[in-house]
Order: sequence, then structure tokens, then C-alpha cells
Amino acid sequence: MTQLNIPNDYPVDLIPPDISAYEGGNTGVPYIWTFDSGVPGPNVMVSAIVHGNEPCGAIALDWLFRNDVRPVQGRLTLGFMNIAAYLAFDPADPNATRWMDEDFNRVWDKGVLKGDRDSVELRRAREVRPILDDIDLLLDLHTMQHLAPPLMMSGRLAKGKDLARKVGVPERIVGDSGHAAGRRMRDYGGFDDPRSTKAALLIECGQHWKEASGLLAKESTVRFLEATGTLEPGLLELLEKLYVPPPVQQLFTVCETVTITQEIFTFAENFVGGEIIRKAGTLIGHDGDIEIRTPVDDIMLVMPSKHLWKGQTAVRLANRDT
Repeated sequence: MTQLNIPNDYPVDLIPPDISAYEGGNTGVPYIWTFDSGVPGPNVMVSAIVHGNEPCGAIALDWLFRNDVRPVQGRLTLGFMNIAAYLAFDPADPNATRWMDEDFNRVWDKGVLKGDRDSVELRRAREVRPILDDIDLLLDLHTMQHLAPPLMMSGRLAKGKDLARKVGVPERIVGDSGHAAGRRMRDYGGFDDPRSTKAALLIECGQHWKEASGLLAKESTVRFLEATGTLEPGLLELLEKLYVPPPVQQLFTVCETVTITQEIFTFAENFVGGEIIRKAGTLIGHDGDIEIRTPVDDIMLVMPSKHLWKGQTAVRLANRDT
């Protein structure tokens, strides 16, 4: 196990649910379930715990199971991903089990999946890959390190933003192309292919352990399933509290990804994400002795990281769509 020695600044308000009842699955792959409506339609998937210290996805899937949610058309696939990291989660050290050996959300390059490299995460990715190959529409549930506004990460193609608008929450949609450190699951295969009708979304529901993140995970899941025609409207009525949909969602596109090239990276301020930097040339950090400044006016900072080591993404910079 790779030990992540990252201090925690936030209380752990969310209790990860016991998912042992879902271990058997019904697909031949542990913790992966598929329900077939018997009516033609897409295979729609909701995935959880790609990172072991992000319990909101497990909360949402557990809620679907407990309410016996089934599709009215096509198939509904529910998947718990990085099981080893999730089961190792310790509220006393909640950042330590984001992953076991490496980031599960950086291994989805086909060359990596077919290669000789080995890790806990790669073994699980290879195990669930045949399931993912059959998915048409994906919602991947995540949370963030900092207390910042929720984001829907829609990928680099227009079809992602189109799907995000149909879901309707959260307020901010960000088009992006991922990270230099490796390919995300939402960018795998046809999801990132402009010739394919497949599409995927990755939602950052808020800070990892805030109660509101668990609530938004459930609501965004229901809205996604209704938007894809998998469920008929009405399930939102079972939710105890609703996110207030914005009159108009705000759309952004990442224009620059700051990848750390030196041994030490520091931010100029205690950024948490979602900040709009009004003036071009504003100092936001140092990559060693290299100054990192905003390239244009009105740039939004997207998820500044606590994982500030060489090769990782420090922060992404996004323009507002015009």
C-alpha cells in the first residue's frame, strides 16, 4: 500500500455504508450489478468509490439498492470500484486510503491496461473493464479535497456538456481533457471518442465528508437516470433534501492544466477551488522557482490539489464559455 500522508482539515461527517451485501454481484464480477428492463435502451452505469476515501458514491448506490430501483428501459449497471481502498478507509486518517498502490482514476489508458504493470488498482480495473466496455452512458460519483462548489466534469467533447445540461445539476459544468498523470475512467474508450454515441460524466459532489455531498450524490444520480430515460420521473420525491437547480448552468472549459515539473510546488494563497481570478498575470503558485500565473482574465481555479508532487496536476484553469 502507498501511504498518503496528507493532513485532513475537515470533519468526517459521512459514515461509509457497509457494502458487503453487494459483494456477490450478478455479472460475474464482484460488486458489479446489472438490471435489465427487457425493453430496448442504453446500458447506463453509475459508478462509486473510484477513490476509497470518497463515500458519497457508496451512499448513493446503497440508497438505490435499498429502494429496489430498476430501469424502465435498457439496463442499469451499478458498480463499486476500488473495493480494497474503500474497505481500508479509516475516519481517523481519512486521506490515507484514496488508493492502495496508485490512483484508480489514472489507469484507463488501453496500453496501460494491456501492459505488464501491476497494482491493486490495475488488477481491479482489468477485472471491471469488460463491464465498462458494454456501457453506453456513465455517471462517475466523486468528491473533492476542499470545501468548494460542486462541479460536473464533462470531458473534452460537446456530447459531455450536452448530457450534463440534461442532468441539470450542479451549477457549474467544466469541460476538460483530464490529467498528464494518466487517463480517467470517464475518458475511457468511446466516452472520449467523437465518433461514438457513448458519453460519460464525472461529478464532484463537494468536500469528501460533508453531509451535503452525500445528498447531492443521490440527487445527481436520480437526475442522471431520469435524463437518460432509465427511470421515469418521480424518484426525487423520496429524497429528504434537494439541491436547488440553477436557472441557467454555468459552463467552463479548461484552457490550461498545471502539471508539477519540479520537486516542490506551493500555492500563493490557500486556494480551495471555484475562485474566479479576475486579472491575467495573477500569481497563483510556484513550481520550484517557476512562477505560475493566470494566462487570461476571469479564470476559474479547478480543484487545486493537496497531492503536490512531481508529475501530478496542481490545478486546472478554466475559461467561462461564451
